[in-house]
Amino acid sequence: MLIGHKKQWQFLKKSAELGRVSHAYLFYGQEKIGKKTMAFEFVKMLNCQSPDSSKRPCQTCPSCQEIQKSLSLDIEQHPDLAVIEPKKFVSKKTSLKKEEIQISQIRDLNWRLSLHSFSSPFKAAIIDKAHSMNQEAQSCFLKTLEEPKGNTVLILITEYPEMLLATIRSRIQKIKFNPVEKTEIESFLKSQGVSEEKAKELTSFSFGKPGLALDFLKDLKNFENQKQKIAELLKIASKNSTISSKFNYAKDVSFENKDLKEILEVWLRYFRGILLLRIKQNQEQKTESFNHYSVPKLESIINNIQNTIFLISKTNINPKLALEVLMLEL
Repeated sequence: MLIGHKKQWQFLKKSAELGRVSHAYLFYGQEKIGKKTMAFEFVKMLNCQSPDSSKRPCQTCPSCQEIQKSLSLDIEQHPDLAVIEPKKFVSKKTSLKKEEIQISQIRDLNWRLSLHSFSSPFKAAIIDKAHSMNQEAQSCFLKTLEEPKGNTVLILITEYPEMLLATIRSRIQKIKFNPVEKTEIESFLKSQGVSEEKAKELTSFSFGKPGLALDFLKDLKNFENQKQKIAELLKIASKNSTISSKFNYAKDVSFENKDLKEILEVWLRYFRGILLLRIKQNQEQKTESFNHYSVPKLESIINNIQNTIFLISKTNINPKLALEVLMLEL
């Protein structure tokens, strides 16, 4: 089910109705914001078997149900839909978890797209976390963009569009996704039987990301874990925190916890939420957390967290050193 993003959906729906579907789209915006759900709904609409075009996607025909299973079960169920996701592994050099889309996956995709459609008007491919394509994979994918085959729709999903080759970005229809209003997320949670108090709490920590709120709803233990990570952040970023305590935390996290990227992503979501709230209210009006930080300071911290995530994901940088540099900003 789509939560928010009405303008994006209407644009895609109108394009389909007018027969102006692009051969490739780039859905970009923060993680867990609804990009992947939108991609699957769009593919459903294009291949829906309902005779009434105004009711597509109908969610009940065999095509819609098979595509939904591909999303819900994370296993390809529809013969004309390919879903590419990064392969996960642990770096031998840094012992950190990494993920990457490799050239073999793109070559396999190109072969599948070269085949005739099995049962649908459109063959479709959804590439999740497209920024995870390594350079060889991106170069290979570029050839796919340059030579589109028949009624084929390619949808790239990413939080970091700037990590894609400029030649890829120039050949693709870009659609930006912004955080969803809290009232929409809270309303949806209540419709699922969540109490008003719990819905407010889950919404508050989801920072405009419906997918994150749903993840919390499915796994409350994970929700408590995220709250703990934010509590640690507030402690080390407080005025009373010393450089020594910050560096000790960096040492503990980088050498004892292999989920450094996950911790940094929690921080990134939190600081983005604080920044958006500060700007929405008024640059002069202070939020409850980090009220001693200016808007430019928050923006600088966000940029530094993003850079640190990139470095530990794509390079062999010393994770302790990268985290210590970030700590100096807090």
